[in-house]
Amino acid sequence: MKVCVIGAGIVGMSSASYLLRDGHEVVLIDRDEPGEGCSKGNAGALSPGSCIPLSSPDVLRNVPKWLFDPGGPLHIRPAYFLRAIPWLARFVAAGRAHRIDALADALRSLNRNTFENYAPLVANAGCADLIRNTGSLVVFKTERGFDGSKREWDIRGARQVRQQRLDARALSDLVPNLSPEYRHGILLPDHGYVADPHRLTNVLAETFVRDGGKIMRSAVSRIEPLAGGITRLHTDGATIDAEKVVLAAGAWSARLLAPLGVSVPLETQRGYHIMVANANQMPSLPVVSADAKVYATPMEHGLRFAGTVEFAGLEAAPDYRRADALVPLAKDMFPGLEIDTVTRWMGHRPCLPDSLPIIGTAPRHPSLVLAFGHGHHGMTGASTTGRIVADIIAGRPSGVDLTPYRAERF
Repeated sequence: MKVCVIGAGIVGMSSASYLLRDGHEVVLIDRDEPGEGCSKGNAGALSPGSCIPLSSPDVLRNVPKWLFDPGGPLHIRPAYFLRAIPWLARFVAAGRAHRIDALADALRSLNRNTFENYAPLVANAGCADLIRNTGSLVVFKTERGFDGSKREWDIRGARQVRQQRLDARALSDLVPNLSPEYRHGILLPDHGYVADPHRLTNVLAETFVRDGGKIMRSAVSRIEPLAGGITRLHTDGATIDAEKVVLAAGAWSARLLAPLGVSVPLETQRGYHIMVANANQMPSLPVVSADAKVYATPMEHGLRFAGTVEFAGLEAAPDYRRADALVPLAKDMFPGLEIDTVTRWMGHRPCLPDSLPIIGTAPRHPSLVLAFGHGHHGMTGASTTGRIVADIIAGRPSGVDLTPYRAERF
């Protein structure tokens, strides 16, 4: 069967890789080189225990404070505020307490087996060294801050996520360079990270081509269903007919769906990072500041600090002041860190208001499979999503209840 996958980020790349393993003729299409979008600069987190929707009551309680803090983790550009309101209203509705358990179950179900589902892909590509099962650490400055997150830890505990509370001495032993102001922590021993998300996506792409897949550098402008279950893709270079199409174009996916009569509330939560190359201080595992909402990841080429959410749409230029605001937060976490020069990056997280992606067959279009909207869990959810996409196209049971991820839920 000929299958076209639109989008060469980590979700599209994982889907294409699993489809090729099933023996399909697979063409991967993207306007850019593989991994040039959000897969290039994310925090690299692999978090099988991530099951807290972003719209949880604890987060919603802090939103007004964050909006008025110039260096805070959330920013809406004034020119974009009115356009963001409908999405934000859905976001608030998704955070109502009675919805949290179902969303947490769905997130846990998707993220639980991230390491297991990456394993055959990275083994075949010879890059298993990029997958680091080190655990991750969430740190707090005050007992009040820690106690304020109790609901989140209860949600994880109810879903058998292993977690261990650490006191100030244990934190110092585990991360000696961490500021002593952080006196409370939670170790998540089953978590880990990707040491270079961009390289992982690229090595998977090289292996995909080596094994017989085709990558086409082109922009898809239209998806056209034809008679007989065939779907035609119109690109800036050619038209391509396929028996199945997988839409994994991240934050741009909704634009391709709209002409088909499928409307989804997909928004870009723009994220920023700074990379401190050859950092003089490197923790042995990812460290997350619960106070600042900053993720510090020890990557192959330096220490990456990722965070912030900015609403400004797909077209606006990056505001690198959002990245620069991470510098004092990095120094707050690691006071001895030498930050002479940094590289900065911005990417478009594809986010839906309930924190769940869309995975499954498109409404009224059985030849089109949707796989986008993973938000802050893209790296974690990609491997399982790729396996599920292959299962859908093969007609196999995936072992995951796909009902929570259906596009029709909106």
